[in-house]
Amino acid sequence: MEKWPIGVFASIDAGLGVKLEVAKELGIPTIQLHAPAKETRTPENAEAFLNKLSDFGITLTAVFGGFEGESYADIPTVEKTVGLVPPETRAERTIEMKEISDFAKLLKCNVVALHLGFVPHDTQCDLYKEILAITQDVCDHCNANGQSLHLETGQETADGLLQFLKDVERDNLFVNFDPANMILYGTGEPIEALKKIGSYVKSIHCKDGTWADKPGEEWGCEVALGKGDVGMETYLRTLNELGYEGPLTIEREIPQDPQRQKEEIGGAVKLLSDLKGMIG
Repeated sequence: MEKWPIGVFASIDAGLGVKLEVAKELGIPTIQLHAPAKETRTPENAEAFLNKLSDFGITLTAVFGGFEGESYADIPTVEKTVGLVPPETRAERTIEMKEISDFAKLLKCNVVALHLGFVPHDTQCDLYKEILAITQDVCDHCNANGQSLHLETGQETADGLLQFLKDVERDNLFVNFDPANMILYGTGEPIEALKKIGSYVKSIHCKDGTWADKPGEEWGCEVALGKGDVGMETYLRTLNELGYEGPLTIEREIPQDPQRQKEEIGGAVKLLSDLKGMIG
């Protein structure tokens, strides 16, 4: 694969992520896939999807887990509902995450990813130790499938994430770095964070955002790529310095406005292509 192929976050049923046809129309050669609903994760559907990818000339680079009941309405709601951290749903979601790993194997994909949720800051508390054990369990399942597990950034500081990655003690655990999430959640300057955890960064999102008036208490605002506070040129230059050569995967979640979504993804493709030519 060429250095920095353009990618987009996509889905089979256009829940989270764009339809595959949009990626094809925009000439985007790679996708990360939001895992489809449980009842559709069958060998037959996996084969049909692989055939479609082949017909479209698109490479699948990661399968993202997501769960029923998750909500990104505001920061407290994320803390209560997202990922494997909430105790009420943890056991069921852990089983489902392993099933998603198995489905990714059917798709011949060796990267599985997810938002783990809000990991506690106190490394000595029981919840932190529980999340460590669950992450180790999922990593081991992925390893048996020949896969790495990528945690998406956002809900924790770079230092907190770095400590957690080390504490898990699994060599197939890495990071899907999303610079906008650092801004949206108010957890730190994205470029500084990227430099701190760079050795763990094996996949990325190209997404942009602006800071909230009260970072960490209120959401920032997601905006079109190049219109926010990330600084895309600096972002790519830093990735280049770190030796990252993987896909530049665009994420723009405005499914309620598919036409604008498609236009802004097209604009992001042009911006990234121009920066690639200048930097890469």
